[in-house]
Formats: sequence, C-alpha cells, structure tokens
Amino acid sequence: MTFSKTNSEINDNSILEKELETLYQVSQILSYTLNFRETLNEVLNILSDVGNMHHGMISLLDEDSGDLLVSALHKNPTPLNMVRYRQGEGVVGAIMESGTPLIIPHISEDERFLDRLRIYNTELPFIGVPISIGGEAVGVLAAQPSENSNALATHQRFLEMVANLIGQRVRLAKKVEADQAALKTERDSLRRQVRGEHGFTNIVGHAQSMRLVFEQLRQVAKWNTTVLVRGESGTGKELIANAIHYNSPRVNGAFIKLNCAALPDNLLESELFGHEKGAFTGAVTQRKGRFELASGGTIFLDEIGEISPAFQAKLLRVLQEGEFERVGGVKTHHVDVRVVAATNKNLESEVQDGNFREDLYYRLNVMPIHVPSLRDRTEDIPDLSHFLVNKIAKSQGRSLSIKDSALSLLMRYEWPGNVRELENCLERAAVMCKDGQIDANAINLTGLQSNPLPGNLSSSASNVPQINIDDPELDERERVIAALEQAGWVQAKAARLLNMTPRQIAYRIQTLKIQVRQM
Repeated sequence: MTFSKTNSEINDNSILEKELETLYQVSQILSYTLNFRETLNEVLNILSDVGNMHHGMISLLDEDSGDLLVSALHKNPTPLNMVRYRQGEGVVGAIMESGTPLIIPHISEDERFLDRLRIYNTELPFIGVPISIGGEAVGVLAAQPSENSNALATHQRFLEMVANLIGQRVRLAKKVEADQAALKTERDSLRRQVRGEHGFTNIVGHAQSMRLVFEQLRQVAKWNTTVLVRGESGTGKELIANAIHYNSPRVNGAFIKLNCAALPDNLLESELFGHEKGAFTGAVTQRKGRFELASGGTIFLDEIGEISPAFQAKLLRVLQEGEFERVGGVKTHHVDVRVVAATNKNLESEVQDGNFREDLYYRLNVMPIHVPSLRDRTEDIPDLSHFLVNKIAKSQGRSLSIKDSALSLLMRYEWPGNVRELENCLERAAVMCKDGQIDANAINLTGLQSNPLPGNLSSSASNVPQINIDDPELDERERVIAALEQAGWVQAKAARLLNMTPRQIAYRIQTLKIQVRQM
C-alpha cells in the first residue's frame, strides 16, 4: 500500500521550510552585523526574499516622546523620520498599545488603517506583532503575506518568532547604547578633570617672571608651534607641557611623554619610532613607537639635551618632515605630531662645544619658554606652599594647613631642588605634624634649615634633629646633607658615614648644588 501527500501537506511543508530558512538567515544577520540600522533593513529584505512576507516595517518606541518611530522599511520609499505613531493610533499604534498580535484579512476594510507609508497592498492581509523585551512591548513588526490563504495563523507565529529575535537584538543595542553613553559621560568627566588638573590654574605664581610664562603659554597653546621649555630641574617643566597640550586644539589627541635621558640610543630609537617583528633579539611582535601613538596629539620629550649626536640626526628628520621608519623596517611612516621638548642644559653652550646639532637646536627652539627657578621668585612661595599643602591633604585624606612661622622658614631657603624640593619638604612636614598644622617645628624636623639662603641666620648644628641617613625615604640630596650635618660639615667625615671617598662626596655636593656651611 502506498500513501501520497495531499496538496495541503506539501504546501505546509513548503511554508515550514521557507520559515526555517528565513529564521536561520535572520538569526545570522542579527548575530554578526554590527550596524543596528543596517541589521533591521537586512532582516526585512530576508523576510521578503526568503520568507515571502512583503512590505515589511519595523517601528520602535522613542523613549523621549513615547511615540513609535518607523525605524526600518522594506525598500525604504518614505523618509523614516517623517513617520511616527502615537500609542493607540492606527493599526500599528493599536498593536503597540495592546501588546498583542493582530491579523487583518483585508486591510482596506479596517477603519484603523491610516496608510501613512503608502506601500501596502490593500487587497492582501496585514499581520502585525509586538516586539517585546522582558514582556514589555518596545516596537512593532508588520508585513504582508504574498497571498490571502488559510495559513495566516502560521504566518503570525512565524512573525512572532522573528520579532522575538529582533527584541533580543534591540535589547543588546540598548545596552550597548547605554554603555556607550556611560563611557562618553565618564570620558567627558575625565577630560574635564584632566583639564582641571593640567590647566593654567595649577601653575601657581604672581612674580613678574611667571606672569611672562603665563602669557607665553596662553598664546602658544593655540597653535602647533614646537615649544622648548627651559629651566632647572624641579621647576615644573612637565607641568608646562601638560598645560600646553590640554589647552590646545589637540586636547582630544594623545599626550605621550618620554624621558630621553632614561634610555640608551638603541632603546630610545625603538621607543620613539617603534620596531618591526624580528628587528632585534626580543622583538617578538611589531610595536608602534611614541611618535605613532602621539599622531594627532602631542609628544613631550623631556631631557632633550641628553640625546647623543648620533640620535640627534634621526630625531631631526621626524621633526622636519614628520616621517620615519620603524627599527628593522623599510616603510616610511608619516605622523602629525606637535612636539614639546624640555631641557635643563644650556643648549647654546652644547652647540658651541659640538655636543648638540645646531640645526636641531633651531628646529626645537622655535618657541622657548624659560621657567624661573624658585629662588628667583621667592614671593610665590606662600601661594605655592598653600597650593601644595592642599594637594598633599587631598592625597592623605585629611585636613592640613600651614602657619606663617613655617612660611617664614621656607622663604629663607635657597631651594636648589626648586618646586619639587618644596613639595617633598612639605610632604615630610605633613607626616611630622600630628594635628594637621604645619608649623616651623615641623619644617625644622625635615632638616631644611641646613641650607639657608646666603645672608640669612642659621641655627647651629646642635639644634638640628639627627636624621637617620639610612632611611630609605630620604633622597640622595637629603642623605648627603644629613651626613654633612652629623659630621659638622667636614666632608671627609661625611664621606666615611656614607661609605664614599672624599672625591665622591665633593662631586655629589657639586652636582646636587649643596651650599657648604662653614662650622
């Protein structure tokens, strides 16, 4: 006995196969296409081409207005931003308001049909289903089957499955949008914070020499001019570079820093220009250099006076032409970088002595900014001290203040280490004071009075507290001064305390700019 399938069964199987193929392709599109708008349009294309569900339309809820906006339309004959439905308005609004599917066998016979899109065949059925997230309707999917048949309920269930897939994609899109909004808010907040931390207000000073620096900064920050920041160590040259970048049109670009004195030539070239895989032992991957990373932004080259003459020629090319090759590479790379350099050396003398290329000097010295030493602007010490004390208080999470007696001592000191030394001194004083008030006694406990300004009275060595020269918290200058104090400023004795030779300690005294006291 043989059985043959009826036409109805064959038709049902054909519909089922098309629907399965359509669902598969829709799920693929929704999974792999990143552009949300393109994704919805492609879904409607698949519904029409594979699923025989034509004139597809997807409308999504606009949370701001509460209206349904047409977000995707098959073949897109109508400007989408012109078509919207209020809750309960028209067939689409009714589906959204009820949150239930709707089948209309002859759409022309339904008085709710507004025909705003002008795309539907009024003699064919219309099927609309809600797009839901967590049981809450957030949109409507609608389409027309190719013919009026008895399979409308099957088409409805099929559209509901498609709407369910779209709902998952909408939920993901909303999450991505929310995450992006949160990241944008955080980014903008961080940018404001960074600008606040590196703005002109963080460069404290009212001395005439500092007013000139402020005026130069405000002018040069507007342009892409190369800047050479000059001044002694500890005067705040990096702070100046920060202010230039964060108040310039390049503020949204990267700000890349490199201390040129910290690396030998071979590593310096790799750091600045990058390297190709296999360029040298250990170069297991390709790496971009600091100039590439800074493209569109600013690069800060600190201690520029320390680079060797051999490397100066390589640096000159990228400054002149904006091009370079990675180490081990042959491809020329072009970058758009603003250069801010800094040095504490007398480059003019270095040029005369043949240690620094004259052409590189002129390339860097387009806009020089001289940062004065702290001893040349002692009138700024009170304001600087208050600013730094507030900064230290914030980092320590407590309230701090500084008394006039402490400021008086600070203004009598020579500050060979400039603002950096002042900040270190105040931080040590903050540690010494228990009540949060930095007074003269707290300053004395830091050993500051060991090196007063010439002509000022100094206390005897017997009044200076003994400092442990092996304290790991002391920097080199503080350790040498402490040893000299304990040795009554006899260099040979201080050298023995530090396990140095007299020649070594004499060199340290010279390089650390310690003013020798006569006892």
